[in-house]
Amino acid sequence: MNSKNLVLVLILLAPFISFSQLYKSESSYIKFFSEAPLENIEAENKKATGVLKLDNNQMAIVIPIKAFEFEKALMQEHFNETYMESDVYKNATFKGFIDQKINWKKDGEYDASATGTMHIHGVDQKVTIKGKLTIKDGKIKLESKFNISIADYKIKIPSAVVTNIAEVVEVTMNMMLGPKQ
Repeated sequence: MNSKNLVLVLILLAPFISFSQLYKSESSYIKFFSEAPLENIEAENKKATGVLKLDNNQMAIVIPIKAFEFEKALMQEHFNETYMESDVYKNATFKGFIDQKINWKKDGEYDASATGTMHIHGVDQKVTIKGKLTIKDGKIKLESKFNISIADYKIKIPSAVVTNIAEVVEVTMNMMLGPKQ
C-alpha cells in the first residue's frame, strides 16, 4: 500500500477511527470488463488500498484510476483522458459498512454485503455490494463481483464509439487485509 493512498483511506475513516483493531490491505486486484459488439475491453489494477475497522465493520477502499492497465496502450490513453478524466478524478472510492455481524476471530467463509457510498468520476452513489469474506490465519480476504452503470457516474461516451463500450461494466475485486502494525 503506498503511503499516499493509505493517507486518503485514513482520512475517509478519520471521524470514526478509535483505538480498535484496524486491518489494512496487503494486496489487491481490481478488474473491470466491458463486453461490446466490436471489442471487449478489460483492465486490471493492483494498486488499490483498503482499511477495515473490526469493531464496527466500517471499511474504505481507494482505487487509483491511472493504475488500471490495458492490453492496448491506446485503450489506456482513451480511458484516462476521454472517459475517466483521471487527471481531474484521480481515484474511485468506496466508504461504508459490512452489513452482517462477523465473528472476526473465527476462521471461515462468510457471504456478506457492504453498503455505503461509491465515488467515481466526481459522482457519489449509494450502493450495496455483495461478496464473500474469508478469514484465515489472522488475515481477511474480500472478494466481490458487481456491475457499475457508467451513466450513473456521468461518464460520457462519444457517439462515434458508443457501440464499442458497454453501458454496464463488470467489476471484480479481491483484496487481502492484515492487522495494521
